[in-house]
Amino acid sequence: MINRIRDIRRSKNLTLADVAERCSPPTTAQTIGRLETGMRQLSLAWMNRIAAALEVDPELLVRSEEASQPSYIARVTEAGAEALPTAREAILPTALGGEANLVALAIETSAGEYRTGDQVWLRQHGPDDFARLLNRDVLAPRAGGRFAFGRMIDRHETRIAILPPGAGSRQIVIDNPAWIAVTEMLVRKL
Repeated sequence: MINRIRDIRRSKNLTLADVAERCSPPTTAQTIGRLETGMRQLSLAWMNRIAAALEVDPELLVRSEEASQPSYIARVTEAGAEALPTAREAILPTALGGEANLVALAIETSAGEYRTGDQVWLRQHGPDDFARLLNRDVLAPRAGGRFAFGRMIDRHETRIAILPPGAGSRQIVIDNPAWIAVTEMLVRKL
């Protein structure tokens, strides 16, 4: 489930630890971080606890008051896809239709058909859509704030397999990702 916990928390100038301490009963900053990033499922009970800690209606945590600004959330380096230390606002060169959130991926090291300097625009989808994303280039969250980027080559029950771009790459298997973002647009400087 895609949520707005981080946006609301930052707008109130609160840290992860602040929100964790305000929860009743208190929890850890790590748990709040995992819920923010979708690495842990946001249940109704958690949504109510966090909404109370942030002093907002629970529904604000899962719906946008206005279209959110797309941002870079990951990059591709020699080591593969990884999270950016801090999210950067991205400039969308053209309006893309659709309801789901857009995210951007910066290609910093050429891999397969992707070149250094490319921007890849992706649209996030929930688990119900995973079956139709087979054989598409996707970005998926992994444990520890990491990401996997490449062609989704298999889906079995709650597991997906992604083959990173480039010769000799080994598939990455992810169990029960909270979301997958599918490639919609490639922006390449001429």
